[in-house]
Amino acid sequence: MDYQYTKLAVKIGSNVLTRKDGTLDVTRMSALVDQVAELHKAGVEIVLVSSGAVASGRSEIKPSRKLDSVDQRQLFSAVGQAKLINRYYELFREHGIAVGQVLTTKESFGTRRHYLNQRNCMRVMLENGVIPIVNENDTISVTELMFTDNDELSGMIASMMDMQALIILSNIDGIYNGSPSQPGTSVIREVEQGKDLSDYIQTEKSGFGRGGMLTKTTIARKVADEGISVIIANGKKDNILIDILRHPEQTVCTRFIPADSDVSSVKKWIAHSEGFAKGELHLNEQAVTALRGKKAVSVLPVGVTRIEGDFEKDDLVKIMDARGRQVGVGRITVDSTEAREMLGMHGQRPLVHYDYLYLE
Repeated sequence: MDYQYTKLAVKIGSNVLTRKDGTLDVTRMSALVDQVAELHKAGVEIVLVSSGAVASGRSEIKPSRKLDSVDQRQLFSAVGQAKLINRYYELFREHGIAVGQVLTTKESFGTRRHYLNQRNCMRVMLENGVIPIVNENDTISVTELMFTDNDELSGMIASMMDMQALIILSNIDGIYNGSPSQPGTSVIREVEQGKDLSDYIQTEKSGFGRGGMLTKTTIARKVADEGISVIIANGKKDNILIDILRHPEQTVCTRFIPADSDVSSVKKWIAHSEGFAKGELHLNEQAVTALRGKKAVSVLPVGVTRIEGDFEKDDLVKIMDARGRQVGVGRITVDSTEAREMLGMHGQRPLVHYDYLYLE
């Protein structure tokens, strides 16, 4: 059977994997594993990004004292992740498929070396027929270094692994053109490049998850801009993964149409790692106009009016316009001391080469 995609990242949300009381929904988990196994056996490369560790641990342990949210999260995820991965291991073993656990933190995407190490690890797993199961390492993540949620993580993974599509499984059918509880509303089936969805997005978060539809939409846009299809669908529907790939026209879900652009691996890394930027380069209007032109240009010292922050060579820096608005992010070729010495000068080498510059 030919499927629409052969390289796929699938994100399974907490609300798909847990019952109302917070316990793991093993029946739903088993049904999803059956679908992933079917695709795997048909030659589809799949990376799973799975939530559910905290919810899984919550039902397993009763704390001896009242814990704050970070302590609670660390305790529940430590116990729950072991339980979750063990369950996946047993379910996939019934299909004769090996799985591997990949626990990551946002910091692990902050340097190019760590990023490539992660990518290599998962590539070796896929080459050997192992399905990587990825989750944030909540046990060691602290609040300011956490991903917004696993939607953000799944976007980074899909981008890093050059996937053709990212399927985000939630507990609703997609993005609605109004409140899902109101009569007469329906799922927006396709989102073209540049379509404004702000009127439709519900900002409240759902159930046990950390994120909401706003996060999903933001991530979906960024990933689609890199040429990867993004699909938001209901993971509680029977056979949903198979239907999305086999009967795309008949399956109710929201699809973000990918851009034609071919974004390089290093630019994908930069795009998803802007949170680690160590400083800012403020540009004059002419320099910003040049960057936004059709021809690829580097950031030259002559167009920089001000430098903020302290950074080392090869750190990421934000590129700002004359009004202080961010226009991009890039990898700096010199440290902050040398950059300040070159400020405004003609005939100098680029501060950020266009190969290492991502414009927003």
